[in-house]
Amino acid sequence: MSTVVVLDYGSGNLRSAERALARAGADVTVTADLDRARSADGLVVPGVGAYAACMTGIEAIDAGPVIRDRVESGRPVLGICVGMQVFFDAGDEHGVVTKGLGLLPGEVRRLRAPVLPHMGWNTVTPPAGSVLFAGLPAGTRFYFVHSYAATATDGLVTTAEHGEPFVAAVERGPLWATQFHPEKSGDAGARLLARWLATLRPAARPHTGSSPEAGGGPGAGAGTAAAIEDQQ
Repeated sequence: MSTVVVLDYGSGNLRSAERALARAGADVTVTADLDRARSADGLVVPGVGAYAACMTGIEAIDAGPVIRDRVESGRPVLGICVGMQVFFDAGDEHGVVTKGLGLLPGEVRRLRAPVLPHMGWNTVTPPAGSVLFAGLPAGTRFYFVHSYAATATDGLVTTAEHGEPFVAAVERGPLWATQFHPEKSGDAGARLLARWLATLRPAARPHTGSSPEAGGGPGAGAGTAAAIEDQQ
């Protein structure tokens, strides 16, 4: 059974994420202990609320270097909601720009939409070669709650639309992330978490997207989905 740490830095749906990952088959610990975050098979970075507040929480426990080290060494990290947003270069809230972790290029900003927050179920459009969404039928819906998002980045980018297209998920080397909440997305979210957990086994770990540390072109994950499916 793969070990997963849900990082407790004072933000995020910690217990719902813990329960969802446990149901998907992980040995889950919610903790701020950086040694455990460093050594776990997988690290989940949750997040809700304001970008700046989440970055303050991450900096308060000095978790940034651990998250970066895991990505640079090819060890899986999954970001959820604002936990995904802080992976970007920066976030712009009400004209105040907060520096992010710089693991994904791009900036998070307020969506240009007639109604905010974007709250409820929405479909997504995965790219060819996505491992995270492989096997899920077109039109599958996931649960979103947010007013801010990135509109572009590198890697295998899954998009959704609310007023304008935005980044709904990204797979880039060992760094995967979703703007939606898989732990609140019913059976579809459970399948997605199970697929991520399957990649924690070294033999099944795909090279998705591209990064300076983790190789692979934009379609490099295409041949790995079936192998992961066989192990679930």
